[in-house]
Amino acid sequence: MGAENMTSATEFILEGLSNHRKTQLLLFVVILLTYLLTIVGNAIVIMLVWSDSRLHTPMYFFLMNLSTIEICYATSTEPQMLAHLLAGNGIISFTGCALQVFVVLIMGTAECFLLGVMAYDRYLAIFHPLMYAVAMSKDRQWQLASACWTVGTLFSMIYVYVTFRHSYCGSNHINHFICEMPVVLKLACDDTRITQAIVFAMAAVVLVIPVFVILTSYGLILFSVLKMRSTSSQRKAFSTCASHLVVVTVFYGTVISMYLIPRSNPPSNHDKRIAVFYTVVTPLLNPVIYTLRNKDVHGAVAKVLRKHHLEPKI
Repeated sequence: MGAENMTSATEFILEGLSNHRKTQLLLFVVILLTYLLTIVGNAIVIMLVWSDSRLHTPMYFFLMNLSTIEICYATSTEPQMLAHLLAGNGIISFTGCALQVFVVLIMGTAECFLLGVMAYDRYLAIFHPLMYAVAMSKDRQWQLASACWTVGTLFSMIYVYVTFRHSYCGSNHINHFICEMPVVLKLACDDTRITQAIVFAMAAVVLVIPVFVILTSYGLILFSVLKMRSTSSQRKAFSTCASHLVVVTVFYGTVISMYLIPRSNPPSNHDKRIAVFYTVVTPLLNPVIYTLRNKDVHGAVAKVLRKHHLEPKI
């Protein structure tokens, strides 16, 4: 092994999405635009929910938390990607790599559980409307949201500890554009079988439980939709559920592929392409999908435009 591939655990070299300079510059422009749209889109959702009293409901409270997660998630990865694409290389310190893994896993884990909470919230609202106000009181909303953030932090601390307690004395080249825990773990010099078992077990908890809640909740909702006599109501409900399930499928499908399916060694370029979906695409899609057909959000936007005399005249 060449000397350039040796490390004393002081830094890693991220190989990125491409080694071709023109492709790197093109990716820089695309990811910059995506990042800006992600920040603006999610910030608008937070601002609308915060400022409009009509949106002070459990659904929008959780949506505001989701937008906060997406902003933090995108900011923990995409600015670094942009800097590396512009510079043409991807050097990150050992500490910086551990910190990125920590933040990314906090946001990823919190989002997994929050999407499950949001699906459960819709189930309660539709099937138990009389007890909904009590079941989703202000205190309960804060408890559920806090639990998502707390579990995310605790799980991330464990992930980072079991990953970076290993020795990294061999190749410091990571075939990825961010420090992704399963890919980093492949570079460890010592036995990682116990760590891999711990990571798999925890990932199974983080992914399987919310997916079960989501599929059960939406399955019951869709079953009730089929009983509706109004074709237009059925079409609207199916459209809304389908758009939500598209986001959930993209997010959970790609994350499950990365964390629960055994990885190739060395990691392949396919892993990087999968990671693009939950790193870049999903944070941009969430605010669009959850608000695009929402009349309450449309009304809040119109109210803001009227307040600033920006509403177009018909």
